Amino acid sequence: MNWNQIFTVYLKELRDSLRDRRTIISTIVIPTLIMPLMFFGLGKIVSKVIATAEEETPSIMILGGENSPGVVAELKAARDPERHRPRFRVVSVADYKQAITDKQLRAAVDIPADFETALKQGQARQVVIYYFEGEIKSGIGVQALENFFSGYRQKFVETSLAARGLPASLVKPFETKRKNVAPAQQVGGNLFGGIIPYIIIILCYAGAMYPAIDLTAGEKERGTMETLLCSPVRRLNIVLGKFLLVLTGSLSAVVFMMLSMGAMAYIGGTFLLGGGAGKAAGGKVQVVTPADMIPTIDPAGLLGVLAMVAPVAILFAALLLTISLFAKSYKEAQSYVSPLIIAVIMPAVIGMLPGVELNAKLALVPILNLSLVCKEMLSGVWHWNYIALIFGSTSLYAALALALCVRMFNREDVMFRA
Repeated sequence: MNWNQIFTVYLKELRDSLRDRRTIISTIVIPTLIMPLMFFGLGKIVSKVIATAEEETPSIMILGGENSPGVVAELKAARDPERHRPRFRVVSVADYKQAITDKQLRAAVDIPADFETALKQGQARQVVIYYFEGEIKSGIGVQALENFFSGYRQKFVETSLAARGLPASLVKPFETKRKNVAPAQQVGGNLFGGIIPYIIIILCYAGAMYPAIDLTAGEKERGTMETLLCSPVRRLNIVLGKFLLVLTGSLSAVVFMMLSMGAMAYIGGTFLLGGGAGKAAGGKVQVVTPADMIPTIDPAGLLGVLAMVAPVAILFAALLLTISLFAKSYKEAQSYVSPLIIAVIMPAVIGMLPGVELNAKLALVPILNLSLVCKEMLSGVWHWNYIALIFGSTSLYAALALALCVRMFNREDVMFRA
């Protein structure tokens, strides 16, 4: 092994790759601009869609309620105190189920005919709300109806207790209040700890894919592979030089993405909060910074993620380089490596599922172990025994993949497959 020759091959391939538009797009443009914009833009679009749906007055239909004019009148006269408008838009259609399915009606409420009489006699009755499960606007309409009937029930109970000379607190003798005790970094880790490893794994793979294809099948197609192999450089040094470039592409995609997302998150948080807001506490005004109000991620966790990504990037670089060696053209290599993204995504998705916790067995599963341990580290939880097991096992897989890559590079039937 000659490191001088390895770096000579590496620098030569680096100069060629920097001239390749596809490599620049996959390792720099997409991680730096496209992925952060998609990540933050998707959240912005989702929040805007929900806000727009909430701004609309829910259209509902009242079924039954013939002998209960009081609750029907209150339902029609209900107003939204926040938006100063009617709470519901009561309509009538021929087929309420079809109208809900066609999204022309948000929900329909079925009030029993003897609803008010039964309440006065102390008999329980059931109010049924028909809606479109999974549809955002229908769900908002259902929530508004449930809030209305919850308030109606509370008012009825308080009136009944007052008529009997009993306090209203008899039904609700105490209140419960939620108060977060976890640091903002752990909150941020739990919120984003699942999606960040998922994005990192995909970019790690995508950043290595195009350089690996170009340095193998691409050179075969251009006819430059034979010239390189005829040079007075051992094949081991050639393949290691190419491998280092593929590894550089993989790690560059991850680093550029993390730097870009960190900058966008900080700038966006500062812009939204105006650099700080004031809040009163004991007659004094305290400055609330974005770090106090927005969930953050432990910086040490980010460094830990980068350290854990390194052996996975080596694994991806070696595997993609090996697979691409079997192809005779750029297009053929793409058909080999592109479907493998599914095998990469599935373990990362499993790591995002609730209830999937890190243990000794899962620590040996490639990609899934990275997803799980990164989620823990971003939350500020460091299981050093699992971290060591994951790093060691992934490094072993990466070493085996690199050894396989070197072996395939030395096989003439692979390099010059007819």
